Amino acid sequence: MSNDTTLVLGATGKTGRRILARLRLRGTPVRAASRSSRTRFDWSDPGGWDAALRGIAVAYVVAPRVPGPVHEFVARAEAAGVRRLVLLSGRGSDTWGDSTFGLDMRSAEDAVRGSALEWTVLRPSNFAQNFDEDVFHAPLVAGELALPAGKVPEPFIDAEDVADAAAAVLTETDRHAGRIYELTGPRALTFGEATRLISRASGRPIAYRQVSPAEYTAALVGEGVGEEDAHHVAEMFVMMERGLLAGTTDDLATVLGRAPRTFEDYVVRAAAAGTWGR
Repeated sequence: MSNDTTLVLGATGKTGRRILARLRLRGTPVRAASRSSRTRFDWSDPGGWDAALRGIAVAYVVAPRVPGPVHEFVARAEAAGVRRLVLLSGRGSDTWGDSTFGLDMRSAEDAVRGSALEWTVLRPSNFAQNFDEDVFHAPLVAGELALPAGKVPEPFIDAEDVADAAAAVLTETDRHAGRIYELTGPRALTFGEATRLISRASGRPIAYRQVSPAEYTAALVGEGVGEEDAHHVAEMFVMMERGLLAGTTDDLATVLGRAPRTFEDYVVRAAAAGTWGR
């Protein structure tokens, strides 16, 4: 069997489903894989990996929530004849130091970058879509977002830009081999500023309140989030408050030849869709 298909792991996720649509529109042979896709893929069930990798040339990899499995996946990919891997990681992962946040992503990077395959790593900042597709959405709808983030800004990136960059990297051979792209939005905003923009565009009163990491962890657990997952999210904010990831980069322009979408552009789209209520 010839290897000419692109595998997209996490195909129903925030970036995966967007990448799939782009690759299909380009006419790229693509295989969607997730726990709920026709091609089932589960990081906790290696028995299904070989079927997902059969006939694959390039794979888009989203790290699992635990360190380790990507090493075995890379070995299976090499044996299956995969030529390139594109890994979604996190902004500035090699600057996280002794933080317990992101051990999963750092393990995945070690596996991919240490392989014999061609590889590219995408390291985006926090997605703008976290405000409407993730844990921040319900508090915004309720009228108050409380997070352990203060005056240190974040250069939120639009998930549509990440998908555009990933689709380009997956389909443009050689140009991106061995590259690490730190992907950010065009400017950094504090979470308080981001909340005010959402409030203004949606026409709804939404407040922002800074809390401690311990308070935030307890709040997440109270909402039904597992204690380990809640601590993991809180640790992200602790790491971000160091200020090492607040700057912007030109890496998206390097990949796509254009500037990234603004946070305001995201807010206008999401508010028009009724994301935070009408």
